[in-house]
Amino acid sequence: MTVAAVLDELVETGQEAGGAVAVVRDGVVEVDHVAGTSDGVEPWHADTLVMTYSVAKPFAALALLDAVAEGAVDLDQRVASVWPEYAAEGKGATTVRHLLAHQAGLPAFPSEAAHVHYADREALVGLLAAAAPVHRPGDGVAEHALTYGHLLDEVLRRTAGEALDVRFARIADDAGWDLHLSVPETALHRVALLEEPAGTWRSGYLSDPRWGPALGRPPGLLDLEVLNSDDFRRTPFPAVALHAQALSLARFYDDVRRPEGLVATRLGHDLWRAYVEPAATGHDLVLDRQVTWTLGFQIDDEDGHVEVGMGGAGGCSAWTEPAARYGAAFVTRRLGSHDRGEKVWQAIVGAAG
Repeated sequence: MTVAAVLDELVETGQEAGGAVAVVRDGVVEVDHVAGTSDGVEPWHADTLVMTYSVAKPFAALALLDAVAEGAVDLDQRVASVWPEYAAEGKGATTVRHLLAHQAGLPAFPSEAAHVHYADREALVGLLAAAAPVHRPGDGVAEHALTYGHLLDEVLRRTAGEALDVRFARIADDAGWDLHLSVPETALHRVALLEEPAGTWRSGYLSDPRWGPALGRPPGLLDLEVLNSDDFRRTPFPAVALHAQALSLARFYDDVRRPEGLVATRLGHDLWRAYVEPAATGHDLVLDRQVTWTLGFQIDDEDGHVEVGMGGAGGCSAWTEPAARYGAAFVTRRLGSHDRGEKVWQAIVGAAG
């Protein structure tokens, strides 16, 4: 079954409400297919955007690495050298590299964040500065589910004087990617309405001893009334709030694997390699499995297919398989597991041979 046919079948059988899949190989678009609706009525269009959860993380990382490439900050520079308050509770030796590789020991906002609004950036950043890490910085790995973007954003603000979403918007504009860490007013009408299926998707996360703290503080980031609001779409929450178009994700992943690509050229060869190659491996305390992190991505070996990419809690994913020379993305508005994306992935690797 073709990749497009898989997505069509998911919609026809009611497993999918609306989404898109894209594959780009060596700069050539092989698949750019949409199906279903963006809101229950309006057909999904090629330029429809959707919130993708942790698919955002490599793009948050890219914005900070862009400043590293300019010399504003160094990978092995201590965070406290630019953010003195961050040295509290034994975090003084934390480096920028630790933040990027999910080794800072702050996978969740402190418990006080349960009473903080998701848009109160200053309060959330202050809580991170005062927090105690769950392990000594650099000595473990734990996905920084919601904290990742705020940590990188604060470092970027203090070194380059610019917000993460603003820096990324400039990078995306230069590259021609329809990807947004905060949605501009002019694009709000293109954002798909997220839908939660019947079952325990939200409650399952919140009741889990690992994911509850990691995704439940601050509150609201699993709630449809928040996620579907223009206020949230306009608010930078760069660990998760990437609103993306599938083809742009696939173009990025086809590019980022290439040493002569736009990303590698922008960062420089050594920094590009640090971005896409292993930086830390261990039993991730949040994911509860062995994970290899780069400075922005996960590296996975799926049945012999080595992939660099990132998936999101709602079911979206994007990746490159460098050996097969392609970039791919699957995006959906129906929040749920990765079973649909797994079917799309199987069709893609099957077509790739």
